Amino acid sequence: MPVPTMSFLTGIHFGPGMVSLLPEILAEQGVSRPLLVTDRGLVDCGLAERILPHPAAMFDQVAANPTEDNVLAGLAIYREHGCDGIVAAGGGSPLDCGKAIALLATHPEPLEQYALLRGGVSRITADKPPLIAVPTTAGTGSEVGRGALIAFGRGAKLALISPHLYPTAAVCDPELTLGLPPLLTAGTGMDAISHCVETFCSPKFNPVADAIALDGLSRACRNLRVAVEDGGNLEARSEMMIAALEGGLTFQKGLGLIHSLSHPLGAVPGLPLHHGTLNAIFLPHVLRFNAPDCPQKMEQMASTVGIARGENLPEFFSRLISEIGLPTRLRNLNVGRNLLPELAGMALADHSTATNPRPVSEADCIEQYEIAW
Repeated sequence: MPVPTMSFLTGIHFGPGMVSLLPEILAEQGVSRPLLVTDRGLVDCGLAERILPHPAAMFDQVAANPTEDNVLAGLAIYREHGCDGIVAAGGGSPLDCGKAIALLATHPEPLEQYALLRGGVSRITADKPPLIAVPTTAGTGSEVGRGALIAFGRGAKLALISPHLYPTAAVCDPELTLGLPPLLTAGTGMDAISHCVETFCSPKFNPVADAIALDGLSRACRNLRVAVEDGGNLEARSEMMIAALEGGLTFQKGLGLIHSLSHPLGAVPGLPLHHGTLNAIFLPHVLRFNAPDCPQKMEQMASTVGIARGENLPEFFSRLISEIGLPTRLRNLNVGRNLLPELAGMALADHSTATNPRPVSEADCIEQYEIAW
């Protein structure tokens, strides 16, 4: 049977061509009738068929920010076709949706009771079908993460978090990211960078996660421009995929205000905003906000990315974001300024706020939204 390239929080099969091992990995897990969870983009470009040519069933209607309705629709297909496992393929949205489908395959509804902010951690057990995560972007790190972000009907984006939500295995094949469009490469790459930055700045004690975060940050900052400019550069794609999964591995420390601000915007009905692009917009502003409470970490990150002073880090990222072609203001994404005050309370209540290095108030959230607008 295939031996994982790495064993950390789950088995990781990493390297070009690794997707060819998927049938053996499924057989090892006793899965004969897998449900493929993905999105229409992957189906239309032929990647879904390349990853799993003959699934027992497929759910390909995952939204850009997966919803509770997506999860329930996928669950219905899983049950209708007698599936016994899940292959979640794509960006973070299909991967998170696949985790939630696997959860409800063996746990009673409603889904919201399993959210972290609803006291759901203790309700999630190890009784779940196998789930194999196959990322086709280099951003979220969900392939090695213990959480899933789901948007619920009232506009709340809630996290399901449990050690039982780690994928059974991750197949990280950088060849699947070749040719990813430049803006999607840029947005997902900044997602990976924001994970490394925020987990490193988290006040929780975890030096192992800190070391991983700095390594991921270094790889991403060295290779993101190349990956954006040359979609066929396999070395840059491989480095970005490593950076993304390292960002996911460091989630143990928690995130911070960048994600607290992004999550409510990602759940606004009718406004499909890319999570990594939102993180990129907030990153320089939140770094300036947090800098007084983590000056030493600012210096360490500056050294990691090759600049002299921590105080210059926000400008370093602002320049990078502009160079790779991402928007730098919320108004560039058609976000109405009138939305922002009502989102501030959700941002404050977000699970990521607790591990921000600087204490945050609702007024701070409003101010950061205004600065980013």
